Amino acid sequence: MWAPGSSRLGQLSSDQGGHISSETRINERIRVPEVRLVGPNGEQVGIVRIEDALRLAQEADLDLVEVAPQARPPVCKLMDFGKFKYESAQKARESRRNQQLTVIKEQKLRPKIDQHDYETKKGHVSRFLSAGNKVKVTIMFRGREQSRPELGFRLLQKLADDVSELGYVESSPKQDGRNMIMVLAPHKNAKAKQKPAREPVES
Repeated sequence: MWAPGSSRLGQLSSDQGGHISSETRINERIRVPEVRLVGPNGEQVGIVRIEDALRLAQEADLDLVEVAPQARPPVCKLMDFGKFKYESAQKARESRRNQQLTVIKEQKLRPKIDQHDYETKKGHVSRFLSAGNKVKVTIMFRGREQSRPELGFRLLQKLADDVSELGYVESSPKQDGRNMIMVLAPHKNAKAKQKPAREPVES
């Protein structure tokens, strides 16, 4: 799998993703007299000469990877570096995917919204919360409506109550210029709570 002077390092350094920097030293790039060696299963081998560490890596068909260059002596581990980078890239993608699941959607309402439009907007908010997204609800005041902020406050309270099984008020209603804003966040078990409601009801 590896031998000093092979081209494997160049191939690995061109991989995308992973938590280890492309500057991480492996195999023959580790230029110190001795290292503190860790085995492939995390076992402590101890301080060994770099020549012995490289020999052990070659015999085990693994890479010698410098994992703590600031230590004295540096800590190196025997591992399959290509496999490690692949698994790290997978974890990084999963982490990004999880972060993207919680995004902020927005719904805008007027303080004197009619019932049909309200039900439509409430449906959007419910869908967003069920999908695990936060929802920024904005009440837009126009003209004389700005003198009646209580209308917007009551509407936001009603909306929060109507979707309380799916989400909670993370940021209470507050005035922001001509608008009033509230942020709803999903319950962790919002989807679980929603499932019973989808079951058919016997007549």
